Amino acid sequence: MKRITRISMLVVASMLVAACGSKDFSDLDGFMEEKLARPGGIIPPIPTFKAYEAFSYSATTLRSPFERPIEVRQIAQLQAVSAIKPDENRAKEFLEQFTFDSLTMVGTLERDGTNWTLIRDPQGGVHRVTSGNYLGRHHGKIVETAETYVAVVEIVSDGSEDGWVERPRTIKLSGI
Repeated sequence: MKRITRISMLVVASMLVAACGSKDFSDLDGFMEEKLARPGGIIPPIPTFKAYEAFSYSATTLRSPFERPIEVRQIAQLQAVSAIKPDENRAKEFLEQFTFDSLTMVGTLERDGTNWTLIRDPQGGVHRVTSGNYLGRHHGKIVETAETYVAVVEIVSDGSEDGWVERPRTIKLSGI
């Protein structure tokens, strides 16, 4: 019984293949002749583009226009000591090239008895910092680290020629 079923299936399959094997391609040939008889289209020339002009932003040392200016009341509250001044002779640390708002805290760890805070820069690199390290463009010094935040004191211009004030800021653990 199985043998008869197999033979009948083989006969049916061979008939289907034979039916599909027609040598008549006249419809396909007609379609191709019709397409080839049409006139060719006109391809427009490639447009010319203006060369890119690099823009040199020279106001990087000024206050960001997206940050609120420090009000006089805040300056008086923070610290009105004229002796505050950034140490320009100090070697810059790696995280000082990034804006404060672009840095995020991603965790903490303890190694050799020292508590470290993990900070992610905008390029995706993760750096470990502790109290006394600097970050941000405004001479931000880390004064306190905890499991959920980093306290930083920045030294910013008060708007006068040689006036500086301290501004406290925090970076909170991302995801909280």
